[in-house]
Amino acid sequence: MRIRVLTILLLAATMAVAQPGHRRMRAFTTDTAMVHDPVMAYDKGLYYMMSTGHGIQLMTSPDRKAWTMVPHPVIADIPSWTHDSVPEFKTHIWAPDLFKWHGKWWLTYSCSSFAKNTSAIGLMCADTLCADTQWEDCGAVVCSQRMRDNWNAIDSNIIIDENDQPWMVWGSFWGGIQLARLDNTLHLAKPREQKVIAARHHPALQVEPGTNAIEAPFIFRHNGYYYLFVSFDYCCRGMESTYRVAVGRSKQVKGPYLDATGTDMAEGGGMVIFEGDKKRFEAVGHSAAYHFDDTDLFICHGYAIDKGGASILVQQRIRWSEDGWPVLEEE
Repeated sequence: MRIRVLTILLLAATMAVAQPGHRRMRAFTTDTAMVHDPVMAYDKGLYYMMSTGHGIQLMTSPDRKAWTMVPHPVIADIPSWTHDSVPEFKTHIWAPDLFKWHGKWWLTYSCSSFAKNTSAIGLMCADTLCADTQWEDCGAVVCSQRMRDNWNAIDSNIIIDENDQPWMVWGSFWGGIQLARLDNTLHLAKPREQKVIAARHHPALQVEPGTNAIEAPFIFRHNGYYYLFVSFDYCCRGMESTYRVAVGRSKQVKGPYLDATGTDMAEGGGMVIFEGDKKRFEAVGHSAAYHFDDTDLFICHGYAIDKGGASILVQQRIRWSEDGWPVLEEE
């Protein structure tokens, strides 16, 4: 059934402040999915969409059109180590990533506080995926600390290369987008192999976030290339948001990722492929890309003008140009 936007906002706000032990909200279904930092997976006839929220928000759909809000958080009991690693973190988990590898489902998530880089990326696993999946805590993948690290441990995405080797890409502002090789438990491999693969400015010049407004990396493999999607500029400001999505590509997961002009994304490159049209969306960003059935799908959140800048799910088909660059089209 269709739910009025105001009702959705009120329900979402109520769910956001609900704590364990309080009365759970009832599930509801809508064709306007209000999300921030969405990721998707498909299993046994159902799409699962996770997004930023208290304990992570989950919605499900049989067709990616009508979405049902699951009335309880994905992570009901947040591991205690997250509060030790990030003292200002409470329950609001950012930017999950969800994927299947070696017969298990894996979930990464970010613990942080706004505009600070004392942060942690956590990992969980489960044998099955459903609305009531009980996720097992696998600890931290990587942590960052203010005054120690010039990068921020949020916005993770794990990519499995052609040799079944996992890598994780992450980062927001500060020194830019980081890439590291993982071991077979999906923790940082030893010896540690970490490098900057995208930045708005040379990372050696950055001490504080400054103007290095780049975050939300996601790597998608297609036809012999790895495509790195990132978000430029600023999220989370409603109608004052300036988010937009840029891309580069590489034959190797380690990079270098070059844009269509041949400029390395680690040195300020990146081809903008999606931004607010000032008609439907003021700004768009924090994207992901998937191959579902015969469709290559791009998703992100967009700050909807007719909803006063509230962030909603945006879905676009990816058409590949003759020279192999993604072109986004409305579904």
